[in-house]
Amino acid sequence: MTENTIRIGIYPGSFDPLTYGHLNIIERAAKLFDRLVISIAVNNTKTPLFTPEERAAQIRHVIGGDSRIEVDYFSGLLVEYARRKGACAILRGLRAVSDFDYEFQMAHMNHKIGPEIETVFMMTGEDHFYVSSRLVKEVASLGGDVTGLVPDNVFVDLCKKYAALQKGVQK
Repeated sequence: MTENTIRIGIYPGSFDPLTYGHLNIIERAAKLFDRLVISIAVNNTKTPLFTPEERAAQIRHVIGGDSRIEVDYFSGLLVEYARRKGACAILRGLRAVSDFDYEFQMAHMNHKIGPEIETVFMMTGEDHFYVSSRLVKEVASLGGDVTGLVPDNVFVDLCKKYAALQKGVQK
């Protein structure tokens, strides 16, 4: 690696919604890379709660004006996307040992497709290891309090989204 090489990391995920666990990894990863691309996976076979645009707005609001962090979308092969972005690494967060098996398989497949791109695993901070987007949505959908699990702007968006969905059900 030459002196002028910029280290670009890709942090892919659904971020539906962004949690403090995600944010913990984003903040720590921003210290490891010259540029970090938070890449929202667009998967037409899934039905997320928030649109890609809503998720991007939530993330941008939280990260503020940090010019080293970009928020983008991708579909298709992650390795191909990482190549287009000029990334040297794909960042994957781990909450528990149960995450590792799946991530280990994906890392090996990605290495087979793109051996020039490393996979970097980062453990979520100990305060957030139990937090997942799926659980946050489940608790919020049942009227549970998810403050402290998601940033304030995401909390407000969750409340609005579930209130609107409830109104639609009651009609």
